[in-house]
Amino acid sequence: METDDIRWMETALEEARRAGEEGEVPVGALIVRGSTVAGRGANAVERLRDALAHAEMRAIQEAQSRLGDWRLDGCTLYVTKEPCPMCAGAALQTRISRIVYALADPRFGAVESRWRLWEGTSRQVAISGGLLAGQSLCLLQGFFAEIRRRKKAVASAKGARYLG
Repeated sequence: METDDIRWMETALEEARRAGEEGEVPVGALIVRGSTVAGRGANAVERLRDALAHAEMRAIQEAQSRLGDWRLDGCTLYVTKEPCPMCAGAALQTRISRIVYALADPRFGAVESRWRLWEGTSRQVAISGGLLAGQSLCLLQGFFAEIRRRKKAVASAKGARYLG
């Protein structure tokens, strides 16, 4: 891993934090070509009520718009959690050259963990996993712990009304 990889992943983690602050699952993504950010994205599924609004999809769309091409050859996708089949498919279709992800996703990961979307295709993609995985894991665990805490508080409040 290069020093630049760490810097870009830290930026993707900032996107993830922003998503978490907005009540979204904290996943962030960045598309980089050379030394320039071409696109960035944070999960916005709940806010936009759009199942396609994953961080990677939003970053890919922004990069395509900024670069003026649907092809993202020579670009690296930095993402805080291993891409799902939809996002990995979008990376494959847009010809992203490299994927660097933080946290593996054994349930839905489509790069290395559960499925390997590139197997059997002619596309070559360099893949690196595990960069700053601990930071990504902390964000996700904190987010879901807060959701459980809120649900428990609501359930306790409802129960208290019935006891009173």
